[in-house]
Amino acid sequence: MGGAATVRRYVLAALWLAAIAMPSLAEDVFIGVASVIDGDTIEVHGQRIRLHGIDAPESRQACRAAGGGEYRCGQQAALALAERIGRRVVRCEGLDVDRYKRVIAVCRLDGTDLNAWMVSEGLALAYRQYSRDYIDQEDAAKAARRGLWAGTFRPPWEWRKKKK
Repeated sequence: MGGAATVRRYVLAALWLAAIAMPSLAEDVFIGVASVIDGDTIEVHGQRIRLHGIDAPESRQACRAAGGGEYRCGQQAALALAERIGRRVVRCEGLDVDRYKRVIAVCRLDGTDLNAWMVSEGLALAYRQYSRDYIDQEDAAKAARRGLWAGTFRPPWEWRKKKK
């Protein structure tokens, strides 16, 4: 058993260590033009990204406006996010990966935290089950009766549970 076998073992060990030391998707940064999937999910370069710490109404979810009429609040949230982003470049910093293999991230547009923006506009709620990061924005939107807070709605997590 000569030097070649020993070198081969060292090379394989080095490759194995490099593979386990590589950052996961959760630690990656995704930069590019985003496609909006819904009010809390976008896609950048083929990678689905779930906006950290927020929960927007589902696409099929209806809410009541201040005047009493129903509107598709989930669709409105997605459209507002798409309009805000347009065709500009976003930067998403991965924090985790969820059970659907989506990267959980904080995404920014020109330095503005889009997650915080969605909550402060009343288009999404602070997702307290997973984070306390956007509670102040939610409190401000609620006090100003912006977005969802202008009427009545079921929180997205309750709406999903009822639909199952």
